[in-house]
Parts: sequence; structure tokens; C-alpha cells
Amino acid sequence: QAQLIESGGGLVQDGGSLLLSCTATGHTFANNAMGWFRQSSGKEREFVAVLACATTQYSESVKGGFTISRENAKNTGYLQMNSLKPEDTVVYYCAVLKENYCAAPNRWTRAEEYYYWGQGTQVTVSS
Repeated sequence: QAQLIESGGGLVQDGGSLLLSCTATGHTFANNAMGWFRQSSGKEREFVAVLACATTQYSESVKGGFTISRENAKNTGYLQMNSLKPEDTVVYYCAVLKENYCAAPNRWTRAEEYYYWGQGTQVTVSS
């Protein structure tokens, strides 16, 4: 059974950095786009970043501070988070797009377009 396993979350000070990893097991997602979302308690899941069709896309709130990448040989995706702020304190999820939708990049930011999700990793940024 395919699974996405996230790691790398933790506690960091304001302005610090973290590298989140997302490793797929049970299935190779080399041809599928991978994205990152985040969610705080009581709120909807928020798009953070996606790597699809050789293109990256970021939410305005993280643009310039976060970088998405992947290593297909390791079946792993990454989210490098720099210049973290206390408002970045939430649970982060990686996910795989059902289809790459290269002709419809507006679909990349929608959580419902993803069909495999990791269990989430908590990121806490102290002020």
C-alpha cells in the first residue's frame, strides 16, 4: 500500500530554518507532482508549494522563504523552509497530485486534487 511519510518537523526559533522530507513507500511517484500544504486546528488545509510539470508554485505567504524540490531516485520530496516566523507554526502535509494537470496549473493549489497524503509533521516557531 502506498504511503507518504514526512519527517523533519520540530521546534525552531524565529528566523530559523527546517528541512521537511516526504518519502513515498509502496509506490513510485516519479511521474506524479508533489505538493505541500499546512493546516492549523479548526482551519482548512492551506496550499504551500507544489513541484509540477517542471515548475514550482508557492503561496504568497511563503514565496522567497520556502523551496520545494525532490529526488526521484530516493522517491523523496523536500520543503526547505528558511526565515521561519511564529505564524508558520502549524502541521505540514505532503501530498501527491492525482494527475499533473500541466494545462491547468490552477488545480495545483486545491487540496481535493491530491489523492495521497502524509500523516503530517508539526512545525513550531518560537518568538
